[in-house]
Amino acid sequence: MRRLLPVLAAFCWLGLSIVPALALDDPSEMLPDPAQEKRAAAIGAQLRCLVCQNESIEDSSAGLARDLRHVVREHVARGESDTQIMQWMTQRYGEFIRLKPRLSLSTVFLWSMPVLALILGFGAAWGMMRKRPSLTPLDSDDAERLARLLHEGEDAR
Repeated sequence: MRRLLPVLAAFCWLGLSIVPALALDDPSEMLPDPAQEKRAAAIGAQLRCLVCQNESIEDSSAGLARDLRHVVREHVARGESDTQIMQWMTQRYGEFIRLKPRLSLSTVFLWSMPVLALILGFGAAWGMMRKRPSLTPLDSDDAERLARLLHEGEDAR
């Protein structure tokens, strides 16, 4: 039985190493013209997989990414420009489909929010520190009264 364990482990390792290779896409989805295929791949590299969200549709093996690659290749085969294809995708799926969204007021606001939050946090902390009342030393009457109260509290124990 001990001799079978390394063999079984080797088969499991081999099986797990083959799984990523099975995720490769079908070569039949590629365009016959290499120039068009290169354009389609460049456009697909700019589009976000809506399932994976941090991969382009060219890098993803999700079914939706495969469908989007097919759509991009259809548009390229029709002779549409890169700009037209990107506009069509953005109109259909929103600005989120772009891995690098266009610079607009909303994206500037979104990217500046962490800095604004830090500035507001430091400002609030600074304001709270300034409003903190300062402690004044006790005068002799208050010091005697405090000592008396503390002494009475110790006697009560």
